[in-house]
Amino acid sequence: MRNYIDFEKPIEEIERKIDELKQLKGYGDKKVIEEIEVLEKEAKERSRQIIENLTPWQQCLLARHPDRPYTLDYIKAITEEFIELHGDRRFSDDPAIVGGLCRIDGIPAMLIGHQKGRGTKERIQRNFGQPHPEGYRKALRIMKLAERFHIPIVTLIDTPGAFPGVGSEERGQSEAIATNLMEMSLLKTPIVSIVIGEGGSGGALALTVADRLFMLQYSIYSVISPEGCAAILLKNDKPLTQEDFAKAANSLKLTAQHLQNYGITDDIIEEPQGGAHRNVEETARNIKRFILSSFEELHGIDPFVLVEKRYKKLRAIGVFLE
Repeated sequence: MRNYIDFEKPIEEIERKIDELKQLKGYGDKKVIEEIEVLEKEAKERSRQIIENLTPWQQCLLARHPDRPYTLDYIKAITEEFIELHGDRRFSDDPAIVGGLCRIDGIPAMLIGHQKGRGTKERIQRNFGQPHPEGYRKALRIMKLAERFHIPIVTLIDTPGAFPGVGSEERGQSEAIATNLMEMSLLKTPIVSIVIGEGGSGGALALTVADRLFMLQYSIYSVISPEGCAAILLKNDKPLTQEDFAKAANSLKLTAQHLQNYGITDDIIEEPQGGAHRNVEETARNIKRFILSSFEELHGIDPFVLVEKRYKKLRAIGVFLE
């Protein structure tokens, strides 16, 4: 059953009516078919109007849509022969990060990504896509393996952030993230990162030190969530409201368009009208095209030159005044 978020309610009413008409015994009747066609056109137009006028906060909600495709959905759609690898060889396996060897259009690659999980049971198992230190160490182990065999790396980013629990801190959460940042900057193999949903804080950054960084059209990428930002900067005696979260989202400049304008991301991957959850296959094809194009651009570059270019790309991000 399809889920709807608040601003999709006008579309929900129309699509429910379409589903009801399709269940009628007289579905083949010409009048019923014509009515369905009219309603489908109306739903499409309503969707276009809503999507074209999304606020940054609404884009946050869309990036977190419960029906939005996750890493495993894209792995199924764009890879062949995926073999998942487990464990960090130090503590345990972290289900919040999945990764392994695969082929993309016949090209060997290592694909790693956050996995939030579907349904309450799986979401709890995968900790809602919030990795522990062993998740980042597993990811780095897989990336080091890719470097050894000269295989390109693809990372898919979708996390609200690294897990801030006591156990994670005891096992070195900040050290694990910092190590990933350092090691990824030095890996002598191409790295392509794509933000497919939420790119939250260091939890996302630990997998996005890359030669190419792309964002899906309605994904977000930020140092902190709007809720966290509002809790720190807008706290007062009253409970925080949606208006507070919207204000924080506006200030954070976290949309794909903002980040491209600031030169942080290389390009925006277009989503189907209404968002990636409306047509997973089309979204996966768009992602695959960007991955293959990046592989072609980065193939054959001397490994030491690749690392130097990555360093200069990262150093060029941001502006400062003296």
